[in-house]
Amino acid sequence: MAVTDPLGDMLTRIRNGQRARKDSVLTPASKLRARVLDVLQREGYIRGYSNEQLGPIEGIRIELKYFEGQPAIKHVARVSKPGRRVYSGSQELPRVRNGLGITIVSTPKGVLSDAEAREQNVGGEVLAEVF
Repeated sequence: MAVTDPLGDMLTRIRNGQRARKDSVLTPASKLRARVLDVLQREGYIRGYSNEQLGPIEGIRIELKYFEGQPAIKHVARVSKPGRRVYSGSQELPRVRNGLGITIVSTPKGVLSDAEAREQNVGGEVLAEVF
């Protein structure tokens, strides 16, 4: 069955994997998913990820992170969806939990966290929020 929102599917796999206390989860590979995982790894929400062959297709194994038995990601949600895209300028980027969380933004300079986008003075599509 075709997935209409691949990024939302990956975020749901991460959320479900952490609730089930899994060490890692698998998701089909794409460039956008890899760039979002780069941001999550830079910000310390996942341990890392690696490419893996899943039969005829390529996949990504995401190593989940826990701190004192609790998941590092308490909340992850898709903001811009296929039916309703959400865009924001660099100064209007939403702050998650008053700066304790991050917003992942797809900009002309690549996929960045909200802090990196403000620093580089670029806006774009608000993909997800994480805390």
